[in-house]
Amino acid sequence: MLPSVADVLAMPVVRAGAPEVVGGGPLDRPVRWVHVIDVPEVARLLVGGELVLTTGQALGRGHGATVEYLNALAAAGVSGLVVELGDYVRHLPPIVAKTADALGLPVIALHRVTRFVEITEAVHRMIVADQYAELEFARTVHETFTELSVRRASLAEIVKTAAGMLDASVVLEDLAHRVLAVAAKHTTASVLLENWETTSRLLPENADVVAVGPHTQPWGRLILRAQGIPTPRARMVLERAAQTLTLHRMIDRDRFGLHLQAQTGLIDDLANGRVMDEREAQARAAALGLARRAAYVPVAINVAARAESDPVAAQRRGAGILDAVTHGLGLAGATALTAAEHGDRVGIILAVPRTADVEASLRAVCTALLGEVRRVDGVRRAVIGVGAESDALLDTARELPQAAHIAEVALSLADPVPRPFYRSGDVRLRGLLSLIRDEPGVQRFAETELSALLRHDIRHRADLTRTLREFLDLAGNKTELARRLNISRPTLYDRLSRIERILGVDLDSGESRTSLHTALLIRDLTTPRNP
Repeated sequence: MLPSVADVLAMPVVRAGAPEVVGGGPLDRPVRWVHVIDVPEVARLLVGGELVLTTGQALGRGHGATVEYLNALAAAGVSGLVVELGDYVRHLPPIVAKTADALGLPVIALHRVTRFVEITEAVHRMIVADQYAELEFARTVHETFTELSVRRASLAEIVKTAAGMLDASVVLEDLAHRVLAVAAKHTTASVLLENWETTSRLLPENADVVAVGPHTQPWGRLILRAQGIPTPRARMVLERAAQTLTLHRMIDRDRFGLHLQAQTGLIDDLANGRVMDEREAQARAAALGLARRAAYVPVAINVAARAESDPVAAQRRGAGILDAVTHGLGLAGATALTAAEHGDRVGIILAVPRTADVEASLRAVCTALLGEVRRVDGVRRAVIGVGAESDALLDTARELPQAAHIAEVALSLADPVPRPFYRSGDVRLRGLLSLIRDEPGVQRFAETELSALLRHDIRHRADLTRTLREFLDLAGNKTELARRLNISRPTLYDRLSRIERILGVDLDSGESRTSLHTALLIRDLTTPRNP
């Protein structure tokens, strides 16, 4: 950003001249250049934005010539006039202040002799440095958003990046003024989005509002919610972010299809309360192919897959999972709304005919879904969580997080016989623990129960923790445990005895077994074992 007249007056080299603002407009005018000129005929020599330095020769030719001179400067668009008082003009007559005020032209008097060359050098260094900073900022903006485009960053990340560059809140909305992504700075999202639709509709079309989407078919707006951001910078960042968002949407449309995007958007609207009327919900769902007059079941698919360092490969696998889900639903002859979640997770609202056996229908659909999803490259395991069915679509949408929770917990189970789907009763204690696993008190309990044994295993490169885990999983069946570990009974007894001594417990006590097993489950949920 160019320095203002006030910035120039604050420089030490100018302050040394004892500057006094004689009259004129505000001092926030930008200074594009500093020009030393004493001739009266200035209009043909200036192009605007200059701060003129003069010894005042043009001001000593009478009131008429002074007024004409100041009018010429204002017409040329100069930022201000700095007059050094001395040999040519001892003081500025009142007509100078009166004319300057009328023209809105800042006029400053220097009461001490000052070397103009020092002023020009200092200001020009500032201007050049500022221009270089703007070029660097523009380069950073270009490189940053190009990188986001190449790795297909999410809408939220693109908006967050724009907000970070401007250190100001940025909101992405669709044409219905619904917020698609928000990055709040120096405030909270709840405050920023309060009465958002009303606020958004009243915003003027200016540099802080940029259309997103192809020029002929925009699908949203990117809005800067802050004041004091330099307009060129704000416009540059918002326009570059809008281009990246447009490309992101075009790629997603090719990758997932508009139909799936519409389903995901509807589920998001239902789950987040943007649709409150059941009839409207069912009408919109029916338009997307979901059967009416059905029982609706919340279903979530969770996948354990090979880790991918390449974001593009991970996105490709996510697209493959969605394709597999769509194909599986088709094989089962089911109608559903499908929502793409975090890459390897998919949420589904499944319609089951009211005349059908819900459990049998679920088994058939889930078996088809798992069969297709497990064929996707990189998928090692897939499980399905199911919530309670309902006749209300809105209630079913609100139960999707519960189904997702069941699927998340089920994925951590090691069932010898995989099931087509899991309900809340199937995840038992592990499901409860997964809800509270991040509580400090729960984590302290697990550490208190197991820390001595874990330290022993680390120091002695032993694996008594595995022996304890197998012992508890087998409900204390020592014969089966010895067979599973492929060790003799005396060796097993010695290990169990050492575990009791290290932990100070009695493994024949039911309460001790329950506490230790619970601690191991908490450890599994907070630090999952490698498969």
